[in-house]
Amino acid sequence: MSSGPVIKLNNGKEIPAIGLGTWQSKPEEVVSAVEYALKEAGYRHIDGAWAYQNEKEVGEGIRRSGVPREEIFVTTKVWPSHYDNVAKALDTSLANFGLEYIDLYLLHWPIALNPKGNHPIFPTRPDGSRDVLLDWPLKDTWKQMEDLLKTGKVKAIGVSNASELKLNEILPYATVVPAVNQLELHLYNHQPELVAFCQERGIALQAYSPLGSTNSPLLKDETATKIAEKYGLQVSDVLIGYLVAKGIVVLPKSVTPSRILSNIKGTLAAVEKLTKEDIAELDAVEANGKHVRVVTPPWGVTLGFKDWI
Repeated sequence: MSSGPVIKLNNGKEIPAIGLGTWQSKPEEVVSAVEYALKEAGYRHIDGAWAYQNEKEVGEGIRRSGVPREEIFVTTKVWPSHYDNVAKALDTSLANFGLEYIDLYLLHWPIALNPKGNHPIFPTRPDGSRDVLLDWPLKDTWKQMEDLLKTGKVKAIGVSNASELKLNEILPYATVVPAVNQLELHLYNHQPELVAFCQERGIALQAYSPLGSTNSPLLKDETATKIAEKYGLQVSDVLIGYLVAKGIVVLPKSVTPSRILSNIKGTLAAVEKLTKEDIAELDAVEANGKHVRVVTPPWGVTLGFKDWI
């Protein structure tokens, strides 16, 4: 089975447009999920992160698949409590995966957390709020990311959850423009202005939570359901294929073999069938009062999104 379309990044590398997300995938389940996705379902793109706490198991799934390393695009992310030393954080992730290099390394959030705080992932202040370093210059962390490219341990670098405001803390000082911005993008959260801002600068978009995250609430959408019925597709096929048809990388997550297979097979079918009129109709859904953002950690600082501090 084909892994589907690819998107060329601004450094000339190609990224498969359909990847397997591993957020919230339990370690004991993700090994077989990754193995199946690569060996049986034809995926060639795995999206991970240190904070997901399952890098070792994702790496084991990669090994068990038997697919040559050079055929697989692996993404992981440095957590904000490690922004003082991203080289060390990368080495930790490489050791976890059992890999010599990462294809795409991202800043997980455009804020910095206290590296000496009271918790490795979510350090807090005495009042219970997140221990964010308010004066940390994001551009300094980005310079460290650029330096990683010289080591050969990463092939591309990018950001995640970065608004125009946060990107502008990096871009004026960058010698390497981020290859990717991974965002919450789906039928109810288009972020068209931010998408256009990134595309104008050659920054590719990746969509996490394309079905609306936990319990996939977007599967009940009437417009997506109508279009799916028209083509004999599943609603998930339309929701994911719609994004791919717009040139966005999608990262649906599942540990269920049938769903893993459906997410790539159905998406490819949807990309072939969806018309410009279908896409325009889907684009109009959010404007008709259905805007929803599902991932909103309480960082307590301005992130620059219009609908969220």
